[in-house]
Order: sequence, then C-alpha cells, then structure tokens
Amino acid sequence: MKMLEGKVALVTGGGQGVGQGIALALAAEGAHVAVAGRTLATLEQTCGQITQRGGRALAVTCDVMDAGDIERCVSEVVDTLGGLNILVNNAQIVPLGRILDVTDEEFGKGLDSGPVATLRLMRACYPHLKGDGAVINLASSAAVRWDASGYGHYAATKEAIRALSRGAACEWGPDGIRVNVIAPHALSPGLRGWMEACPEEAAAFVRSIPLGRVGDCEDDIGRTVAFLVSDHARYLTGATIPLDGGQAYWG
Repeated sequence: MKMLEGKVALVTGGGQGVGQGIALALAAEGAHVAVAGRTLATLEQTCGQITQRGGRALAVTCDVMDAGDIERCVSEVVDTLGGLNILVNNAQIVPLGRILDVTDEEFGKGLDSGPVATLRLMRACYPHLKGDGAVINLASSAAVRWDASGYGHYAATKEAIRALSRGAACEWGPDGIRVNVIAPHALSPGLRGWMEACPEEAAAFVRSIPLGRVGDCEDDIGRTVAFLVSDHARYLTGATIPLDGGQAYWG
C-alpha cells in the first residue's frame, strides 16, 4: 500500500517548479491531488502528468491574495475530492531587492501572498484537517544568509511563515494536525534560467552546496514532503527542514 493511499492533498502554486514536483510526488504515493494557482493552463499540465501516471488530480484556479477565492478553492476541493488531509502552501510572490529599493506595494504583495495567504489557507482547511491532517509551509534559507543584502523583505515574509507554522503546530497538535516547514533549493524553471544565463555565478552557487547539486523538484523535494505528511513522520511537528543539500546553517 502506498504511503498516502486515500488521502486528499491541496498544493498551491502547483503549476510548475517546486509545487509541481510536490504534487507529482504526493500523487505517486496514492494521494488525490488538487493543484491551485492563478493560471489554469499550467495547473492542467500538472494534472495531466498525474493522470497519465494513473493518479487523480483536480485543477482549481485560485488567487491566494483573495480571501474569498481561498474559501471557494477549499470548498471545491472538499466537495469534489471528498475531503482534505494535506495542505501544502507553496505559492508566493517574491519581493527581492535592497531595503531602500523595494516599494511598500511590492513588500505588501510578498506579505499578502506569503504569510497572510498561508494563515488564511490554514484556517480555511483546519476543520477538514482535524484528526489526521498535515500541513507543509515553505520558508527560505534567505533568512540565514551570511550576507542578507537584497533578501531582507523576502526573508521577513518567510520568517513570518515559520512563526505562524510553529504557533499552529503547538495549538493544533491536540487536534491531530501536524505543521512543518521546508526550506528548499530546487531546480525550478526560474532557477534553471538563472543558471543558464549566469553560468559562473551558478557554478559558485553549486560549489557552496555540500552535496554538489541543486535538488530535483520531484525526486528530492516532493518525495521528502510525501514522507513528512505521511504516518512515517507522525511524531514530527513544528520543525523546519532545510532541503538544500547542506548549504545553509540554521543553527
């Protein structure tokens, strides 16, 4: 029997990159997977890959910065797939730039799509997760960079997510809900494009990773998430797991 047989998962930002890799890995372990995001075409591509492998998938358009859209999305997933056991908060707008350069509007989008959306989704899913639910939220090693120049706003949004995750883990443990955080390095389309455009910088980046490579979205990140939300990790909650080949030192 597969690890997640009979479970229902919701993955935001599941149309590409890390979110897609997680969705594929969850489906490979037997979960019925709903992928949510703003672009239906990319969501359907992910769902197509899942169904080609024999799984069940649902594409749900959702703007995570819209509270009403979140409520509609969760209701559609529960009504269509019969419940909800796993939530993965992956979607976020990334506010990169120096302290004096990032505008309030850009930072606000990072907050609204990051910690605020994460909180809203956890609240909306809470009644359905009670009993045997698992949540995975995404953080970033940008928060522990020795040189945080250009990453302050982004790190702030991700650290807020970590704080909310820890609070939820402590408050919801008695309800049978586990909440953990991952901080991944993964070969998403965006990172792949940067590596191809800036080969020297990319080579230096890879050299800084003890395992000598950037993680694969499905095989390295997705499979670990599948383990974390399974009963094999049933005693783990409130933790941040760095999936970065050993690069960052969280202390």
